[in-house]
Amino acid sequence: MTGVWVLLATLMVAVVAGALLKARNGRVRAAKPAAAARDLAQLPAPVAEALDPAAAVTLVQISTTFCAPCRHTRAILSSLADKTEGLHHVDLDVTEQPEVAHALSVLRTPTTLALTNDGRELLRVGGVPKGPELLEALRPHLAEADVR
Repeated sequence: MTGVWVLLATLMVAVVAGALLKARNGRVRAAKPAAAARDLAQLPAPVAEALDPAAAVTLVQISTTFCAPCRHTRAILSSLADKTEGLHHVDLDVTEQPEVAHALSVLRTPTTLALTNDGRELLRVGGVPKGPELLEALRPHLAEADVR
């Protein structure tokens, strides 16, 4: 009988953990103060080179070769960038350069970083982003670029 209770408790823990992970997936989070204060000189070279100086915001997607959700993320972000003025998307595969992910404190793929053209991190999304939610979070930064 004890085995049944252990099994039920394990299943409950797994269900709760799964629900928490699902709730966090794709959530837009503001950049931490240390990341928001970072500039171009402090970014890893592949990321700094990927920034588009003509775009107000560059979405840097951190991916790996065998990441299935990364393909879906790439489609969402490319579509957003194509439809939105001042928004640029670049996919950075870190399979062969894990030091880039480490320098940016990326623990999972896909992770999307929204960076200004001077290298400041605005926000990040772990997992597959929700397009409308991401675009809404970026609107103030895109509007600022239109005013300049």
